[in-house]
Amino acid sequence: MAVTPQSALAWLTAALIATASAEPATSPAEPPPAARPGNPVPSPELRAAIGKLQLPGLRINVEKWSVDVESTVCLDDGPLELIACTKDGKVHESIIAVAAKPSHIHAALLLLGTKPGSPATRKPIDPEGLAFIDIPPHGGPVEVSLVTRNDDGTESEKPIRDFIVANKDFQSNASEDPDSRSFPTSTFLFAGSVLLDPKEPGAPRRYLSDLSGNLISISTFGDETLCLPDVHSQENHALLWRIDSGKLPPLDSPITLRLKPLLGNPTP
Repeated sequence: MAVTPQSALAWLTAALIATASAEPATSPAEPPPAARPGNPVPSPELRAAIGKLQLPGLRINVEKWSVDVESTVCLDDGPLELIACTKDGKVHESIIAVAAKPSHIHAALLLLGTKPGSPATRKPIDPEGLAFIDIPPHGGPVEVSLVTRNDDGTESEKPIRDFIVANKDFQSNASEDPDSRSFPTSTFLFAGSVLLDPKEPGAPRRYLSDLSGNLISISTFGDETLCLPDVHSQENHALLWRIDSGKLPPLDSPITLRLKPLLGNPTP
């Protein structure tokens, strides 16, 4: 059963309400998913709801307690502003391009219990609106990894940090500390982008990440679905990270983006 974004969100709401009071249950013939400590054991009702929900370009992987997103490698060298974007987004500054809509990915993360927050914003601190302070993003933590298929058909999953290295322009300190060349984390915040109010009465609100294509960011845009903590410049001279050449499959190769909610961890 194919669904629209609106019906998907309706399904999510109904499923979450229906399963909120359900007792976690397992069956000897159906072992619990390989979830992290603190992640829920899905009830039969939740499994049934997930089984009926189909969103283009992604799969809710109950066994891994993850959202698996169909993607392609869109860059094999160069500085990065993003981890993942849509196919009509900033593919020249992103590692992968995803087949799914960011709003659908948001919906799938909700179904797995991830708590959305908000992207970074700027708040005026004077009556004239000439001075601002940055408000950092917040949201539930999500582990980001890439999955490829080996020749024997088995999966090879690696954290996203394995594919990123310090930009050459910023490696003066790296000679003193090799660890400074490594990307610091594979855990991002579920900021949840922004819903734009319609210009015309009665029209649906628009999910800003669907429009911009910014799904998972390294630099701060203020409209991304997932992001790093704090605020990070978009200026070219401040792009600290680049693709670690040779770690990825060839350009345009299929690859799976895996998003695992870390529900046992506190929300940053």
